[in-house]
Amino acid sequence: MVVAAAFGVLWWQGQVTRLAGYIRETRVELEKCSWPTWEELKGSTILVTIAIALLGLFTVGVDRVLYYIFIVLKF
Repeated sequence: MVVAAAFGVLWWQGQVTRLAGYIRETRVELEKCSWPTWEELKGSTILVTIAIALLGLFTVGVDRVLYYIFIVLKF
């Protein structure tokens, strides 16, 4: 009952019509998009995975160096 009342209020305010228009416009825009091929998607995924691994290694390296400087050397 509460859902029906909320839907009625939104319909009366014109929100349902605006939502329907938004969904319609979104579908039109998505049709204009060019989606990557399977090969492009696999290549991008590999590239991102490598970049994340390198960033992780860099972070671990900097952490170890700073640990050595501040803890071991008591700087």
